[in-house]
Amino acid sequence: MSGAGGLGHAHAASPAPPPLTGRRRNGNVLFTLVLSVLMLLGAVVMALVLVASSAPAGLVIGVVLAALPVGPVIGAFLWLDRYEPEPVRLLLSAFGWGAVVATAGALLLQTLDRFVLGTAENWSAAIVAPITEEAAKGLFILLLLWWRRHEIDGILDGIVYAGLVGVGFAFTENILYLGSAYMGGDGVGPGGLGSAIGVFVVRGVFSPFAHPLFTTFIGVGVGYAVTHRGAARVLAPLLGYVLAVAAHALWNGSAFFAGGQYFVLTYLFAMVPAFLMLAVFATWARSREATMLTRALQDAAARGYLGQAEVPWLVRLPARRASRAYALRAGGPTAERVMRDYQQEAIELGFLHDRYLRGTAPVDFAERGTVMVQRMAALRPHVLFPPVAGGPAAFPPPSGSGPRGGPVR
Repeated sequence: MSGAGGLGHAHAASPAPPPLTGRRRNGNVLFTLVLSVLMLLGAVVMALVLVASSAPAGLVIGVVLAALPVGPVIGAFLWLDRYEPEPVRLLLSAFGWGAVVATAGALLLQTLDRFVLGTAENWSAAIVAPITEEAAKGLFILLLLWWRRHEIDGILDGIVYAGLVGVGFAFTENILYLGSAYMGGDGVGPGGLGSAIGVFVVRGVFSPFAHPLFTTFIGVGVGYAVTHRGAARVLAPLLGYVLAVAAHALWNGSAFFAGGQYFVLTYLFAMVPAFLMLAVFATWARSREATMLTRALQDAAARGYLGQAEVPWLVRLPARRASRAYALRAGGPTAERVMRDYQQEAIELGFLHDRYLRGTAPVDFAERGTVMVQRMAALRPHVLFPPVAGGPAAFPPPSGSGPRGGPVR
């Protein structure tokens, strides 16, 4: 957008960013309210289920063993999220949603199916469980899309949020399985620590990625939808859900049908290749973000929103770390925090401007772009860039009285 409705006076703004509009503020309040209520209800339901399903010793063993794979799997998703780290509170919310809301919702739906429709156990595991569990997990991503769409800039964000929801779901589900294995009984073996460790090896060592893998199909669909127009906005999330259910059904079905004799084959020739393909795709998407951000920020710099010499310090991960380290040495913790905030605002601006360049900008892009540019302008006089790599000791603010060539969208 250009002309009177643009951002031509952004650099003259005061340090305080404009307040959120009523629509944006209401969306944040509703999202927080709905999330809080559902998390509380889910936590109560799952607490009752966990206490009722295992004796204290079984519950402790289940929690300890279920927690072991959580850190490495979460770390893998956070590694993908390094260019534009998502808010910690939302990442924790995604994990919590999977751990209590999705598990409670899926459990209630499956219990209802068992009592109302009387579905056999193997069919329930292979059909009902995938449908209900992926719907319960995917609902968090849809809530983000509905009320916090600005937090999802593309496919990688969708993968990260969906993956953490899946990790949370797997954590609680593993507690139930591990606790039951420790207690022993019909269908779960003799019990004891050996039985629990056997289940842990299968679920926590060889397949900790199962639930995150299923749900990332939904994340990919939602991430694709926010960067495209037309029918893709509806079809992509729906297709992602269908693929998530299909992968989940294949996995569960291989364990419950034909005596489980196809479980290992399914694991080796379906699940492992699917996981590797997703890992390669996610890594490619991460590297593609660097190229996209460089192009978008260079175009934004050409319009006067930042200096061209700043772009490498804002995009390249080693340079970002080096610039923060330099700011810490030169100006202390405050300067390091300013550098971190400036980099984050610039990356957010890069994602938004890229969507403008591709013709898929959100309807509130002008408002969001104005806020980002004003925040950068307020931070810029206090930013300390290193005295190497294409610039003087401290890069000056962009020349001229304001942005040129139209606003960032």
